[in-house]
Amino acid sequence: MARIHLKQIDQDYQFVTTDEAGQQLTMDIPVDQGGHGNGVRPMQALLSALGGCSAVDIVMILKKQKETIEKFEMIIDGERQVGKEPALWETIHIIFQLKGTMTKERAEKACALSMDKYCSVAATLRAAGANITWSVEIL
Repeated sequence: MARIHLKQIDQDYQFVTTDEAGQQLTMDIPVDQGGHGNGVRPMQALLSALGGCSAVDIVMILKKQKETIEKFEMIIDGERQVGKEPALWETIHIIFQLKGTMTKERAEKACALSMDKYCSVAATLRAAGANITWSVEIL
């Protein structure tokens, strides 16, 4: 069982979460919403989780294929529902940027396996109605 401990660290909207291994994430909301902007916004943390989940999969797949990864980055764009509460992620687009020994076809296959089969965060977001698209750039 996973367990996260959340603690308020100011008198407004700044919180820190700590997992069972002691890893921490600071969350806050923007100044114009009453926060101090001193942390990741919770919904952006969800996009970050999507990136992290997929990145682990892709690196594992490419390493198993004996590919060398010289550079790996992602750009993740998301649009939330308008005029609804809660405002869920409606569309998400990921640009996977890779440099190394892999061909574009191998990189695309690794990304497809992650996004369509292995990434639990992507599956969770899709179950909530998000349309997730992606593309690959070889640098």
